[in-house]
Amino acid sequence: MSMGIPFLDLVTPHVELEAELINVFRGALTTAGFIGGPLVDGFEDDFAKFCGTRHSVGVSSGTDALRFALMAAGVRPGESVITVPNTFIATTEAISQAGALPEFVDVHERTYNLNPAKLRIFLENQCDPHPATGRPVSRRTGRTVAAVVPVHLYGQPADLDAILELAKTYKLMVVEDACQAHGSEYYSRQGQSWKTAGSMGIAAAFSFYPGKNLGACGEAGAVTTNDESLAKKIRQLRDHGQAQKYYHDMEGYNGRLDAIQAGILRLKLRRLADWNRSRREIAGRYRELLKDVSGLVLPFEPSWARSNYHLYVVRVRDRDGFRNSLAAMHIGTGIHYPVPLHLQNAYSPLGYGKGDFPVAETVSAEIVSLPMFPHLSRSQQEFVAEKVWEYTRASEDGSCSLAEARIG
Repeated sequence: MSMGIPFLDLVTPHVELEAELINVFRGALTTAGFIGGPLVDGFEDDFAKFCGTRHSVGVSSGTDALRFALMAAGVRPGESVITVPNTFIATTEAISQAGALPEFVDVHERTYNLNPAKLRIFLENQCDPHPATGRPVSRRTGRTVAAVVPVHLYGQPADLDAILELAKTYKLMVVEDACQAHGSEYYSRQGQSWKTAGSMGIAAAFSFYPGKNLGACGEAGAVTTNDESLAKKIRQLRDHGQAQKYYHDMEGYNGRLDAIQAGILRLKLRRLADWNRSRREIAGRYRELLKDVSGLVLPFEPSWARSNYHLYVVRVRDRDGFRNSLAAMHIGTGIHYPVPLHLQNAYSPLGYGKGDFPVAETVSAEIVSLPMFPHLSRSQQEFVAEKVWEYTRASEDGSCSLAEARIG
């Protein structure tokens, strides 16, 4: 293990696919098909089938995907959209850039996803019905709540049945942030079947940033939906509002998916199920290797979820000591995410403070992402586990342990 174990290996899969990737690029060169065309159309068709939706619209990033989805769904300036505080800022950027205001609801301590019980409390106790529409109006902001954006964090699906039931009751749209959930699955108790992430809300946003389970060799994203009119609006929004070239029905954006990236993604999509299967096997091995480590909280996967394990995130009290110990042995780790959004300087005008979302705040101080990628070997995992065990044994004062009451 003298070379160390990286947190993420983006080199190996690209070396394995090098010849095929070069052929994608060569095909674009020989046809000058750089914008739109069969490479984009082919990927959109394949990704829609993969997600179990009627439509997929390729765009330039996951942020654009969520922004366009919200706009096309009908979120208007002056409204608010509910999401969680423990996510990447792109989630709330998309809400703000659609003209709305993000409002936060705390998360479940075990899944780290939007807590439906707390969402219900927010809608029942912190909102009043609009006299004309019946939709909830936030007492905090005076804005009509238009939508909910549950984030399938780390690839773990949010509890969509419960969220969709509340959304139906309160006339809210649900737009899934599936940017980390390519191929994750959710068992819908209502539908009595497994559903792929990105297929249950009115629309869903995906990111193909290089480090994702399905990653481009650059920036890329997509929206999935079963709504034909919504898909049409997104196609216009991504291309300057054009219904056809030089005929603009609205102001839009330059948010198209690059054709070469689409070709690369279509090629990689054929491997995604196998890569996700490898990640789940790796997660299972971590569970066995680390299940008895004192003070280490492992990922919780409900019976109704099949995570793609985009990240393998544990919790430990002395995070800095834990990471430093692994780093000394050349083991890479990550933190996703260290500061909840309601405490970020960018959102200080919203007026939230420390203690407003205690679960997100507690989790954000303790989470650590261990090495996770499809080519992580058994011996590498065993080495990681060995060093985790060594660290916890050396912590004789118990400083890295979590109280049982806080993790139950």
